[in-house]
Amino acid sequence: MTEFALILPILVLLLFGIIQFGIAFNHYLTVTDAARVGARKAVVSRQTANPVGATVAAVRASATNLDQSKLSVTVTSTWAQGTDVTVTATYPYQLSLLGVVVKTGNLTSATTERLE
Repeated sequence: MTEFALILPILVLLLFGIIQFGIAFNHYLTVTDAARVGARKAVVSRQTANPVGATVAAVRASATNLDQSKLSVTVTSTWAQGTDVTVTATYPYQLSLLGVVVKTGNLTSATTERLE
């Protein structure tokens, strides 16, 4: 019983750390996929009236499980055929253990594709 009482706090911290890391990793995968979807949308929609708006809308639609007010999307291109378009998605993260913030930062993913 004494050994269990000594090791329990360590196990609880380890378990909550794994859960927090899993949530952050899930958000990273979502941001990466959203940037990829946005870049593909930008590539095929350069002839539309507002290709940047269509690209940002595609990124946001792909990242529905994230807080949309915190998701930042930038689109960089000259919109000429044969040039590159870069879509960058950024989302903040915060790792906390039992209410104590351990690490904060931004999850960023950028995808570059050539315009068709």
